Amino acid sequence: MLNNSTIRKFRRIAATLPALFVLFIALPSSAQTIAADGSFTPYSMFGVGSLVRPGTSYNLSMGGIGIGDRNFRYINYINPAAVTERQAQSFMLDFGIEQGNIYYTANPATAIGGTGSDLLKSVNNTFNMHHIIASFPIWKSSAFKVGIVPYSNVGYKFVTTESNDEMVAEAGDIKYSKIGQGSIYRTFIGAGATFWDRLSVGADLQFYFGTINRYSSATFTTNTSFRSINSGWTFVSRAISGKFGLQYRQPLVGNTSATIGVTYDLATTFRGENIRYAYGVSASGKDTVFHRNTPLETMSIPSELGVGFTIRNTEKWMVGFDYTRSNWTNYFLEKTPGVDIKPTTAQTFRLGFEVTPNRYDIRYYLKTLTYRAGAYYEQNYFTLNGSPITRQGITLGVSFPVFRYYNAVTFGVDIGQRGSVADNLIRERYFLFTLSFDLHDIWFIKTLYQ
Repeated sequence: MLNNSTIRKFRRIAATLPALFVLFIALPSSAQTIAADGSFTPYSMFGVGSLVRPGTSYNLSMGGIGIGDRNFRYINYINPAAVTERQAQSFMLDFGIEQGNIYYTANPATAIGGTGSDLLKSVNNTFNMHHIIASFPIWKSSAFKVGIVPYSNVGYKFVTTESNDEMVAEAGDIKYSKIGQGSIYRTFIGAGATFWDRLSVGADLQFYFGTINRYSSATFTTNTSFRSINSGWTFVSRAISGKFGLQYRQPLVGNTSATIGVTYDLATTFRGENIRYAYGVSASGKDTVFHRNTPLETMSIPSELGVGFTIRNTEKWMVGFDYTRSNWTNYFLEKTPGVDIKPTTAQTFRLGFEVTPNRYDIRYYLKTLTYRAGAYYEQNYFTLNGSPITRQGITLGVSFPVFRYYNAVTFGVDIGQRGSVADNLIRERYFLFTLSFDLHDIWFIKTLYQ
């Protein structure tokens, strides 16, 4: 059996696992791939995880803009007021998928205090459903929408082995693991109305739900006389919140108009269960050390204010800009031994545009396509070891019109980077692909026969 001194050593080593941040990327790519997982990043091991950039392929291919955008051909759920921009009798459905390819790089010398000079590298692939949203008219200039989208994802896996010769001599080879997986989703029901043909207002009732699992283990791989140690947390979360939006459209010259939009997300505190457990595994079986179920009271998200502006020519082009800001400084982030993590103010800057050469061209199909591009810069909601975590990238996309009405298939690509080797962090460079199916139909049309 282990003596108290050895057990304390094990606990100290397990507690410092998060400080060995760089070991995340030392895994082979086959071990990092998690099927149907929305994210796989070391930055998801804190707080509510890695926040998902909002929007469908339509928005994401233009840098993520949408607060000041009105387009009757696509569902724009980013601003609740945008639901009113539509054909009066049209039913709209948008569902999409996402696939990601992420490349990790870190310097072992700066990250874990070693002397090595070769960069550690690895790669990971993810795939998941992204969203499903439906919208339909209510009465005259009012409309309704319902949908489900991801809010945040958790996905990481740290694996290392015991390197202390004294420990190995006494207990054999020991493998330490720290794993996290799960997601928080947001489902919403919203409605909006337009007044005086220019001012639109809308509101969403939002319901957050999801499960996040985080656990650690110390496994004795060669000496079966010792019990392996497993412990972790399971957060089963749910919350109700609201979002409000406003848009004002000002006609300019000809078919050109300018729109300014504002959104406000309410702060909310998650409720649910915090399941804390620990158990040992040996040749004789599994022994529960403790299993505690307490109310979830420490997980919350702050309010968020967003403003956006667009200039649009109805059938030709559009250019727009969005800015969002949310103050996380007074919100709780669980402490992690060996890591200096502090909440901060999160903010995003997004710029995008689209152009359609000739939407009604009957000879050249490529001229009827809508081409999009954009860029973004985001500051994360926490700092790590005193360094801010930023994400920046460029986006490209295209919509292919299909059959009648405004049916289309929209494809988008996001090429970006998060973190920096120079800041002693893990650098992520990624290619994210989104595919949306935009479906339209006309309701309440009576066919006339002679």
